[in-house]
Amino acid sequence: MSGRRVHLQIRGLVQGVSYRASTRAQALSLGLTGWVRNLPNGDVEAVAEGPTEAVEALVRWCRVGPEEARVTSVAVLDEPVERLGERLAGFEVRR
Repeated sequence: MSGRRVHLQIRGLVQGVSYRASTRAQALSLGLTGWVRNLPNGDVEAVAEGPTEAVEALVRWCRVGPEEARVTSVAVLDEPVERLGERLAGFEVRR
């Protein structure tokens, strides 16, 4: 499988605007696995894995987010696909 796994940190007005739920919906529509959660500092963190083109599409979407969001930056860190001990299944909103 030609795949990619990314760890994202999204900054800006990204909490209280349905960013997590919208990210999950977008990721599922792209066939990705992973998770998304709010951070105490107001950022949103996500991990997404799947076909390279689909992961890149999610990263592009995250730079804009849902209508009410105001994204100022997205840090993208590539990680090994299927890291040992952390196989992803589905795409969940973590608390």
